Amino acid sequence: MSGQQLEEFARTHAWRIPFDTSPRHLAGPGDARHVTHGLAAAGWKRTSDPLSPEIVLSSPDHRYRLDFVPESGTFAWWRLRAGSTDTEPGWTATFGELVPAEVLAGFTDALVAPAPTTEHTGPLDVVDAAGWLLDARGAAFSPDAACRLERRSDSLLSWQVEVHAPDRGRHGPRLWHASFDHCTPGHLVNAFLTALVDPAPLQRGTGDRTAHYSAVQTPSPLRPEQIAEAHTDRLNSIRATVRAVSRQNSKPSTSPAAPTAARPAARR
Repeated sequence: MSGQQLEEFARTHAWRIPFDTSPRHLAGPGDARHVTHGLAAAGWKRTSDPLSPEIVLSSPDHRYRLDFVPESGTFAWWRLRAGSTDTEPGWTATFGELVPAEVLAGFTDALVAPAPTTEHTGPLDVVDAAGWLLDARGAAFSPDAACRLERRSDSLLSWQVEVHAPDRGRHGPRLWHASFDHCTPGHLVNAFLTALVDPAPLQRGTGDRTAHYSAVQTPSPLRPEQIAEAHTDRLNSIRATVRAVSRQNSKPSTSPAAPTAARPAARR
């Protein structure tokens, strides 16, 4: 990505008065460049028509593809697909229009980072540690009961997050959703949920759309330039991680040297 794109991000936020907005599941979509810039910093390229409202980004190895389809007739605006390999199955994750970009970026940042070598916690552990309520059926609810996490056993969906209006519960209209099929790596689902339950507020500018009118907004102590600096720092961190992984993968494998056969003693 170019310096001009970063400058444009900074200009967009320079004139906005930031408001701390919480809870995160009601904060609204925010700036999609939290997602697209992060992937671009990891080497992903746009493969869609630059003049089309649809954005398609593909990973350098072409295994992963992210679609952003604002004209979609379905409920999902973001869709991330992973192709299968000789050792790993393919998978798909979808995200609704009002998913906060910073929360989705938690998922995509984990995708471009090295996977953990061990996985000790599951999705329910993540939300339980954040104070969500678990019911006897294995579903979990945010403290305001607006956000629900459940494992789906009636389809190929493994985990689903649904957000409804807090004053209507599950009987009200769905605000947004996130669905992860049964092959989606667990650490990626956990990364999404970790970003979702983070108590730190998200910053939204004056006039930015929230998912629901009950989202709490207070003037942020952050200045607009600090928001742009944090964005740049995150992108630099992603670049450094990707370079470190690339260097590690390019190192030639070394094997122990074969022991040298003992030479027979010289005859005198």
